[in-house]
Amino acid sequence: MGMWFKGKKQPGWLALGLHADHIDVAHIKRAANGRPEIALCDSYRKEGSDAVTLARLRKEFKLEQFHCTTLLNAEDYQMHQVDAPNVPVAEMKTAVRWRLKDIIDYPLESATVDVLDIPVDRNAPTRNHQVYAVTARNSVIESCIKPFNQAQVPLEAIDIPDLAQRNVAALFESGSRGMAMLAFYENEGILTFTGGGELYLARRIEVSRAQLAEADAERRDQHFERIALELQRSLDNFDRNYNYVPIAKLLLAPLPQEIGLQQYLAPNISVPVETIDLGAVMDFPGVPELKHPERQAQCLQTIGAALRGEEAPA
Repeated sequence: MGMWFKGKKQPGWLALGLHADHIDVAHIKRAANGRPEIALCDSYRKEGSDAVTLARLRKEFKLEQFHCTTLLNAEDYQMHQVDAPNVPVAEMKTAVRWRLKDIIDYPLESATVDVLDIPVDRNAPTRNHQVYAVTARNSVIESCIKPFNQAQVPLEAIDIPDLAQRNVAALFESGSRGMAMLAFYENEGILTFTGGGELYLARRIEVSRAQLAEADAERRDQHFERIALELQRSLDNFDRNYNYVPIAKLLLAPLPQEIGLQQYLAPNISVPVETIDLGAVMDFPGVPELKHPERQAQCLQTIGAALRGEEAPA
């Protein structure tokens, strides 16, 4: 494998987002006041395979000096909401894993499983406590890791887009109220409901960023109508199941161009709608192109992955 850097690593996380024709790189560290600073955010055209491009980036950025993370694609994993087994925290993952044997359609021994807690109502803790079980085939995880190993990039974590989006939404939270956030990516839209920095609910909306941008007026109206309908349905569903987390507003992630989505949604859903600007909650003095909504839209997921919180080992 060659010699990997053994000295002290850079603070924070560096996320590498692998796409069909390019790799996004984002490194975020926390300032003394806790406000995140994007120290690096760039996109690199793939020349050759993922591994070849990663090896080039490893040399250019000395990636062995960073805590590196990457993201699975939406089709690579499933999220299952299951009742939390009544076991100590240390045994939770094993107990949840056992519950999945009748839920997933492949053998349990070939599954990688992680567990995310869904916070319960503090005033009514007897309500059924649920968790998210995130499952992926071992073969999918192996193929995700493979190019990093080939390029000798030390990967310390693999994240999922839902949690990357949660990390961004959490920066906009204030007080005890929750946030809904809707963002459109290369292949789909993701709607998340968060509160206190935790993910309560994630939904897919089968409309991509390109579909929204390229649609003619009539088609775009159809997309808008569908999005508004799914949003309101999800808001009602969330309110029924998590009425202890009142939703303050819907955060709309930046889009590459102004298409009027906020103006359409505002009168059609039951909470205020606000288009976010990452500059309100993060600093990026060395990355001026992030002042543009288009660039924020392109890099949002990778930035979210690099916001992994304080989990990076020292």
